[in-house]
Amino acid sequence: MLQKSFHPPRVARLLACTSTLILALGLGGCQTSGLSDITGSIDEKADTGRAGDPRRDIELYQERYRANPRDADAALKYGKALRATGQRSQAVAVLEQGSIAHPGNKLLLAAYGRALADNGNFQQAFDVLGRAHSPDDPDWRLLSAQGATLDQLGRYDEARQYYASALKIAPDHPSVLSNLGLSYVLSKDLSKAEEILRRAHGIAGTDPRVRANLALAVGLQGKLAEAEKIVKADLPAAEAAANVAQLKRMLSRKDRENARAEVEKMPIAAAGRSE
Repeated sequence: MLQKSFHPPRVARLLACTSTLILALGLGGCQTSGLSDITGSIDEKADTGRAGDPRRDIELYQERYRANPRDADAALKYGKALRATGQRSQAVAVLEQGSIAHPGNKLLLAAYGRALADNGNFQQAFDVLGRAHSPDDPDWRLLSAQGATLDQLGRYDEARQYYASALKIAPDHPSVLSNLGLSYVLSKDLSKAEEILRRAHGIAGTDPRVRANLALAVGLQGKLAEAEKIVKADLPAAEAAANVAQLKRMLSRKDRENARAEVEKMPIAAAGRSE
């Protein structure tokens, strides 16, 4: 069974690629945000407006931002467009400057925190996301995002406290359950992860992110046929085949990491390593 040879540090590196898996499996689906989701489902706040073409938005808001870097709306929308097109460092820089100029702007802080998470600055992202809401007015999306950053720092128990708080505000929300399930994947409790992700899938079975995360948890237990069935359900043949191929690549990467770990344990291999 794959579960017996589960190596948490290596699986953490695998899960760092989970957003890639989710986007690949969610062909035509929603893009995750950050830890997106990093762990795949840090949602943008609902009041940010309807999604547009990020390349067009870059052209539109770059000029506005350069003309007036203190324009909070331009900084927010330009930063989000940069994130959406994978320009992570640039997004951090723009949103950082916007947050400095407008330290009380919660939307800018939330976007800045997500950009930091995208860029791998997990502790700073956690701190900034905490400033984007307050105890007397908590935002379940940001609580879930903070949990996802803590997972990336290996602080699983703390992360689950944030997910629990988010679920009190938004009971059984599939994106929070999805993050919680991935938290258990990271801490190698695959049966618990599968249980939670099946619950999320039962609520939002058409969400490509939730479906991808469930397939990952199932596949990591060695149940590849079932994982393949999950990722290709109700999809056109070409899209289903692409999803299955991506899942196999992810699981193959995990197997290679495990094989490498076994080799590194051998005395002759260890003696040949240079520090």
